[in-house]
Amino acid sequence: MKQRKGFDWILLVILMSYFMILLDNSIIFTGTVKIAHDLALNQATLSWVSSAYSLTFGGFLLLGGRAGDLFGRRRVFQLGLVIFGLGSLLVGLAINAPMIIAARAFQGIGSAILAPTTLAILMDTYEGAERVKAIAYYGAMAGIGASVSLVIGGIFASLLTWRVGFFMNVPISIWMFYLAVKHLQLDHGQGGRLDWWGTLSSLVGMSALVYSIIGERARLLALVVAVIGLVSFIYQEYRTAQPIMPLRLFVDRERIGAYVGRFLYLGAMMGFWFITPQLMQNQLGFSALMSGVAFFPLTIVNFIVALQVARLTAKWGNGGLLVIGIALTAAGMLWLSWFTSPVGYWWGIAAPMVVIGIGQGLSLSPFTAAGVAHTQGTDAGAASGVVNVMHQIGGSVGLSILVTTQDLFGGHIEGFQHAILVGAGLLLVALVAAVVLIVPGEQKSK
Repeated sequence: MKQRKGFDWILLVILMSYFMILLDNSIIFTGTVKIAHDLALNQATLSWVSSAYSLTFGGFLLLGGRAGDLFGRRRVFQLGLVIFGLGSLLVGLAINAPMIIAARAFQGIGSAILAPTTLAILMDTYEGAERVKAIAYYGAMAGIGASVSLVIGGIFASLLTWRVGFFMNVPISIWMFYLAVKHLQLDHGQGGRLDWWGTLSSLVGMSALVYSIIGERARLLALVVAVIGLVSFIYQEYRTAQPIMPLRLFVDRERIGAYVGRFLYLGAMMGFWFITPQLMQNQLGFSALMSGVAFFPLTIVNFIVALQVARLTAKWGNGGLLVIGIALTAAGMLWLSWFTSPVGYWWGIAAPMVVIGIGQGLSLSPFTAAGVAHTQGTDAGAASGVVNVMHQIGGSVGLSILVTTQDLFGGHIEGFQHAILVGAGLLLVALVAAVVLIVPGEQKSK
């Protein structure tokens, strides 16, 4: 691997592309009221603005990851940028419900290509200590980007218009496309044919699974379709010579632990990111902008800690760092579950956020590293796809569980407390996965 001198443009391309995906989710979180008002959407229709994106994002992730392995990372990455940028433009121009829902679904396809391909490019580009540092930045972006995006989304919703955030993606996508042409190596992939039956069955199975979680009607039917689709997909991957998700990815103990742990961890975090801004607006009277700014204690600490991950990994190991990070995140969530209005923001929310921020900073990068550990270059895209599937599906499942728990108590403070407790429970199970699977798997590979 050639030593890079000066500014690392490749890492910028990877991180900026990932940040664009995170930004759009946060704009939807903080801009729902304005979007509903501008486009005259009822609550059921409004939910599909997020759901349409989640369905295509989750459904196309495995295809997006494997396509880079077969046809070349750079050209697949550029295709993802074109789809995502065009989808963003159409969302910003939307004038009615069908247009914004269709545009969000199209945008989700672009995200499903970009998310795994950027991680695979990272794996191809960096080795040794450079790879540890690059993965640390990539993993940290999942936490930092989500938190910073809440602030940006709040600014747009409160001071400008929700459309600005989507229009912003167009010039950024064009710039990323130019930088990709200039700085990313043109590769032609390993060649071969795409597993179309595997692609179709995974698309049906994953989309139906996401719908069974976030849909409002026929959820049981969707779950049945998901099971049939996913069983067919696994059988196809077992028998085909060129699977889009090689089953050999799941024979490694460390990777299995990373997939299970990431699923649970992101489930807790996505629910936390979604319901906490609502608590601050409904119970403390914060505006959308202020509820975004209120995440700064978490964001700043997360950023500082994430910069130390590469050094700490060398000292404690990836698995050891992950155990500490998950334990701290769970402790912060347990603290947050004691929030009451008299306790207030600083001691009831900001202080627990500091602990959660330290935990996030120590956890997300090691989860990413463990999820792609010991993979050969030909499987890097597929492994990256599985990492992102666990991220996306885990987030959807956890969000659904925490929101349902909160609603059981009428959405009041007691509901928030119980929902956060459930999130802490998910984190404790993730901690068990790290101790039982990831740490022993990492030690065995040494």
